[in-house]
Amino acid sequence: MSSAPGRRLSLIFPREHGAWGILLVPLVTGASAGLLAGQTAWPLVPLTITVLGLFWLRTPLESWMGTVPTKARSSSEFELVRSAVLILGTISAAALFWLFWGWRNRGLLWIGTISAAAFVAQAIIRQIWRKARTVAQIIGAAGLTAVAPASYAVVTGHLNGEAWSLWFLNLAFAANQIHFVQLRIRGAHAMSRAEKFTLGRNFIMAQVILIAFLAAGCASRALSWYAAMAFLPVLWRGFAWFFSAFKPLAIRALGKRELMHAIVFGGLLILALAFS
Repeated sequence: MSSAPGRRLSLIFPREHGAWGILLVPLVTGASAGLLAGQTAWPLVPLTITVLGLFWLRTPLESWMGTVPTKARSSSEFELVRSAVLILGTISAAALFWLFWGWRNRGLLWIGTISAAAFVAQAIIRQIWRKARTVAQIIGAAGLTAVAPASYAVVTGHLNGEAWSLWFLNLAFAANQIHFVQLRIRGAHAMSRAEKFTLGRNFIMAQVILIAFLAAGCASRALSWYAAMAFLPVLWRGFAWFFSAFKPLAIRALGKRELMHAIVFGGLLILALAFS
């Protein structure tokens, strides 16, 4: 029996649409920082192919192994996911070979190790602590946002303080988005401000801590005020929700708004790097 087209696509295409933003915004901001330093974009080609290939590979691999709810069941579905794994695995391996040809970009091995550890930790937490959805997603975001220092490093040839600061900024933004989306889901039926504040105490604390870190970074000159200002839209939307009137939760609309916030953040951060 053949599978419906929608189901077949869900077996091989990444289902976490928000993860695409968490991956691509750091990739673009890290690359932009390197290019603003006057370097060439050519080394980004193998890195981009590798990153996208490995990210895409995860979905058909999990469908094949049966570690996710949407998994292959029929012989045709197993054949589909095996073919996808083979194609994506071959492309990713070839891009990795290109990326490290002549033993270049050795610093990326550290980033790859960190990312792999983050994804392993995420998988373990999902299995043993099923209620810690937000924590697991943030740990996974640490692996995805590591493409920011990676893209900066391949362009400039340096894995320095600026590269790691790009990781911190992108991870902080991603963590804020993940936390806010989970809060909106939990608070879908919160009618009053009192209910919202009860549900969102941890989120408010996280926002205050983020502001404190940004202020400390700017005060110590480890971070520019322009870069800190890239967080203003999401900080505003986070606090504003507690004082807004009740509206039924529309997941797709929320996802689109958060995607726009990610694009705005990336644009503001790139502008900040240009003016710093």
